[in-house]
Amino acid sequence: MASSLSRTMQTRKVVIETRGGVVAAQHRLAAEAGAEVLRAGGDAVDAAVATSFAIGVLEPWMSGPAGGGAMMLWRADKGEAVAINHGMRSPAGLRVADFPLSGAGIASDLFPWEQVVGDVNIQGPKAIAVPGVVDGLGQAHARYGRTPWADLLAPAIAHARQGMLVDWYAALIIASSTRALAADPDAAALFLEDGQWPTISGWTALAEKRLNQSRMADSLDALAQGGARALYDGDLGAALARDVQEKGGYLAREDLAAYRASIEAPLAVAYRDARFHVMDGLTAGPTFAHAMAEVEKHDLTTPANAFAAYADALKTAYAARLAGMGDSGESAKAPGCTTHFSVVDRAGNMVSQTQTLLSIFGSRVVSPSTGFLMNNGIMWFDPVQGRSNSLAPGKRCLMNVCPIIGKAGNRRFAFGASGGRKIVSAMTQMASLAVDFGLDIEQVFHHPRIDVSGGPKLVADEAHSPEVLARLRKDHAVVTAPRTVFPYAFACPAGVMRDGDINTGCTEIMSPWGDAVLEEKD
Repeated sequence: MASSLSRTMQTRKVVIETRGGVVAAQHRLAAEAGAEVLRAGGDAVDAAVATSFAIGVLEPWMSGPAGGGAMMLWRADKGEAVAINHGMRSPAGLRVADFPLSGAGIASDLFPWEQVVGDVNIQGPKAIAVPGVVDGLGQAHARYGRTPWADLLAPAIAHARQGMLVDWYAALIIASSTRALAADPDAAALFLEDGQWPTISGWTALAEKRLNQSRMADSLDALAQGGARALYDGDLGAALARDVQEKGGYLAREDLAAYRASIEAPLAVAYRDARFHVMDGLTAGPTFAHAMAEVEKHDLTTPANAFAAYADALKTAYAARLAGMGDSGESAKAPGCTTHFSVVDRAGNMVSQTQTLLSIFGSRVVSPSTGFLMNNGIMWFDPVQGRSNSLAPGKRCLMNVCPIIGKAGNRRFAFGASGGRKIVSAMTQMASLAVDFGLDIEQVFHHPRIDVSGGPKLVADEAHSPEVLARLRKDHAVVTAPRTVFPYAFACPAGVMRDGDINTGCTEIMSPWGDAVLEEKD
């Protein structure tokens, strides 16, 4: 596959070393919110709470209070890793009979499930699952936070009051989903102009176009004053559930009141002289563990051998995932709606947080009372009954998230990525590059990767050497693709690394908004 990009163009992100903390996120302003918390003496968890809420305002189509995900923590003060699973659940009142198969073949969004009549498991109010991210953040803060909760939501509230700037990238994202957003009057009112994609802010910056997120600002203020459980036990949650039910969905006050994120022992993965901690259960953590066990069997003495090993390991691990976890893979037709950020503070505490609405713009439904864009977590379930991941009420969703905490020698790192099925491929390669080859974070993030995630073809970055590509083609059907701004052929990672007492951070080099922000100002 030939690239349309100039072969002479290079894109790089600068990595700066610091003894202070670092926040690496898919939006610089969200990372800045977290870094400001660190400057004020906050813990890595405090910074993560501020970053999470801010990025839900600044990247509303990727995540937000009505989504879910997972958080991996490293507590340097206790020498332990902690996993917080704040994934979504299907509502107790969900009726499987409302999702009849159409008989028309495969659905058109992320997963190649059998198509449901009207795609009601993909878009619209019936696709909405019980959100979990706010409770997960609340539990993390209750355990480890030292900055007042309300202070941590203040940056997100301020951004929502101002409204997200619609620059060229935001306009591109919104334009990609205009037809779907137009189906919900409240989503159309928030994101579109007269049913069309919004006007881009002026070329000369004399004219600014911003979303009206004032209702979201009010809801975030209610969360700031009432605490995390206000979304689950209070008037805010009641309004959210009422909105969804009035639109025809199942989400009820009782679903919210019953929801609790789980604090779990992580899955510990031994690999050569290194050790990783990942999420266990219905995440990509077990698939990562399987892939690393397969990589460990191989000779990685040359780049060609290494990437051949990654390809074989990922193919084996993904086959086991699809067979044993009930997830039948994903389609490359649509982008995932996920974000990731990582934090390290000056004491060495770390957070690796992946949060999502699932599809881009989630269910494409906005709750008018709260201003929150709702998830479409029901799409995570297979609509065909009698399988391990079949759709059912009151059931935890299977996620592709894979936040990791790794340690090798004197270095520790917190990596993660957005990108749906592509996430575990990226994490496997990046973990090995850091451990087996001793690459620093700048080298890891700039290194070409491959994607092997259950499909018939291996996707390789066209920047790989001819030797690597030739070796991969011996055993796999290979297509090459460039790393571009949109769409992403590979996952979109963000991470931090600590070597002794020196901290660094980096984000996907092609992400126009992503950046690592230092606690110590330049």
